[in-house]
Amino acid sequence: MHFELMASMMCANYGNLEKEVRELEAGGIDSFHIDIMDGRYVANYAMSLNDMAYIAGATEKPLDVHLMVEHPNNRIGLFLNNLRKGDTVYIHPEAEYHPSTTLQSIINAGMVPGIAINPGTSVETVMEMLRIVKKVLVMSVNPGNAGQMYLPYVGKKITKLLSLKEDMDFEIYWDGACSADKILEFAPKGVRGFVLGTTLLFGRGRPYAETLQNIRELRF
Repeated sequence: MHFELMASMMCANYGNLEKEVRELEAGGIDSFHIDIMDGRYVANYAMSLNDMAYIAGATEKPLDVHLMVEHPNNRIGLFLNNLRKGDTVYIHPEAEYHPSTTLQSIINAGMVPGIAINPGTSVETVMEMLRIVKKVLVMSVNPGNAGQMYLPYVGKKITKLLSLKEDMDFEIYWDGACSADKILEFAPKGVRGFVLGTTLLFGRGRPYAETLQNIRELRF
């Protein structure tokens, strides 16, 4: 069974970011997930524009850039100018007055447009945008911090999105508290990829290659 694994780089060791990128790449990670926070849309700061640009230049693997910022359209050019064609950019629809305008800027730059859906955001409120985007990042925890607990009611939201994805032509990705049992449950149902943070990948005292191989070999 094929599913994508993305490394949540806000959980990486910033003391040697180059080594982290190299080891994750050698270990078989599919893409690098970059969380950008402005301290306003969420009450925290994570990675910076410069961190994102460094990783974009250090690997040929795709980047998944998750913008947890207010009014991303005001600064979207800064991010798009430091990415490569084919990278993904997610915005939160409720963070923008006209999210479709921001998504069109992402499309025009040759990037993959995506939206991130918070636990408290209903599928009905983003229905029109599901026909624009190619990826939907479902937050299984409230955004802004690593190491949070999974919110069980998010599973029903994923079920609803799975019923729509073929008709509307998008893929579903999981972000937050991603454990092996969640991959075992939701990958067979059609969730395409999983963002790996402290629950499975980082701070476990094991080589990334070993951890990623074990995930790939899960028995479904």
